[in-house]
Amino acid sequence: MRRREFITLVVGAAAAWPFGVRAQQPAMPIIGFLRPTPSAPFAHLMAAFRRGLSEVGFVEGQNVAIEQRWTEGEDNRLPALVTDLMRRKATVIVTNQPGALAAKAAGTTIPIVFASGTDPVSDGLVASLNRPGGNLTGVVFITSALGAKRLEMLRQLAPKATMIAMIANPVSPETEAERRDVQNAAQEFGLRLFLSDVFSTRDIEAAFATFVQRGVGGLLGPFLTSHREQIIGLAARHGVPAIHPLREFVSIGGLMSYGTSISDAYRQAGIYAGRILKGEKAADLPVMQSTKFEFVLNLKTAKALGLDIPDKLLALADEVIE
Repeated sequence: MRRREFITLVVGAAAAWPFGVRAQQPAMPIIGFLRPTPSAPFAHLMAAFRRGLSEVGFVEGQNVAIEQRWTEGEDNRLPALVTDLMRRKATVIVTNQPGALAAKAAGTTIPIVFASGTDPVSDGLVASLNRPGGNLTGVVFITSALGAKRLEMLRQLAPKATMIAMIANPVSPETEAERRDVQNAAQEFGLRLFLSDVFSTRDIEAAFATFVQRGVGGLLGPFLTSHREQIIGLAARHGVPAIHPLREFVSIGGLMSYGTSISDAYRQAGIYAGRILKGEKAADLPVMQSTKFEFVLNLKTAKALGLDIPDKLLALADEVIE
């Protein structure tokens, strides 16, 4: 063989070798990240999820791929997005309560890790918290039990208020229990409680109009993240001090929030997703309760409402937005 021919043969083989090796390497597992919400306001949840994954040794692009699916305000797309992730052969799907219900309805056997603000047993997602029993498990950050505590904090910020309003979504199974707790607390504080059920944007507008007519001095905001901009805007326009269940309201201008951390719940969901990738079964992973609570204050909003934050309340804040 001539020297020139030999060099050409070696160089050609070397160029082709990496592609052949890559073709033999197994594809990275795919995690489907699914939420029936717009993507932009909840990028921090994706970041928290990645942190959880990294804690158990998985880094996107290195040893795992993440396929994100968001409905972007078109929640009727949810079943189709579930089907798409099934077609992509996702190894595990991480989602919230509506996404988990849609995945279960689709009959998929793909392991599902949910981060839910409701009771997954009542929702029919798992048989029990300790023994989920199927292909679903996850993290719960139930906030309804904190309604009385939020009322107490609101009372400190609006001590002259005699009537407090509470917006609720009656479809939620936790609503009735929270109402009872808040009503009992309102009676203890000598406050009148005005309850308002809302189902839509129009209902929220009408509720605030009624609040103004009734002279409501404060508001317990609902667990309605899809309507948070509207609720915060109406509270500011009508000068109603409000406390919300999630910091996601305060970060875009809400007055204050007290509740469990959704971000931490998604971090924990990342840990569970990683453990499933390593071979554990969803049925054997008990549903976790998120135990990180956070009290967040927005001083700019307080100033706009003409409110003075008591030192005692300020000292309790885990985060102060200025």
